[in-house]
Amino acid sequence: MTLRAEAHTPPVTHVPRFGPVQKWVHRTTAALMGVCVVTAAFLYVPQLAELVGRRELVVRIHECAGLALPVPVLVGLVSRAFRADLGHLNRFGPHDRIWLRAALRRDKRRSSRPAAKFNAGQKVYASWIAGATLVMLGTGLIMWFTHLTPIMWRTSATFVHDWLALTIGIVLAGHIGMAIADPEARAGLRTGRVSREWAEREHPLWRP
Repeated sequence: MTLRAEAHTPPVTHVPRFGPVQKWVHRTTAALMGVCVVTAAFLYVPQLAELVGRRELVVRIHECAGLALPVPVLVGLVSRAFRADLGHLNRFGPHDRIWLRAALRRDKRRSSRPAAKFNAGQKVYASWIAGATLVMLGTGLIMWFTHLTPIMWRTSATFVHDWLALTIGIVLAGHIGMAIADPEARAGLRTGRVSREWAEREHPLWRP
């Protein structure tokens, strides 16, 4: 009976979601962001700083990772598929407003959260993290080249850099938690393909 039941089980069909460039950009950016977060923790948490000791080396690694953070996205722009995904992320439609209102009401019904290739939450996160990265890069450069700016600028940059870093850490933790809760989404970034059933359930407006 088991063999007969398996014979009548319809095969799971998969659809392409991400190409090699999108996967590379995501992995490289995630690795650089991880280095920035970990080194920042060793710089600002005294207990962790004592474990390393070589503060100057940690500072240099943090600075190099921060400067390199925009590079994967800039390199990815050579890909038409990557530019198309950026267009999807930057474009908000009426269905995105419906998704956000449902999220604010904590309405978890799939029918109340229509989404195309990316849902509204992913679009908001992508926009926020991109802006935060640019602010962190700008304030980091002000803190690095101390002789080029007045002390008031350096003090303000340090304040913004430190508190925004804490906010980024919290937001990244939420992002990772949501990814852990959705194995199919993680598989899409790892293999580039997702099941058609998942795509129709989570992104009903997407036409791969």
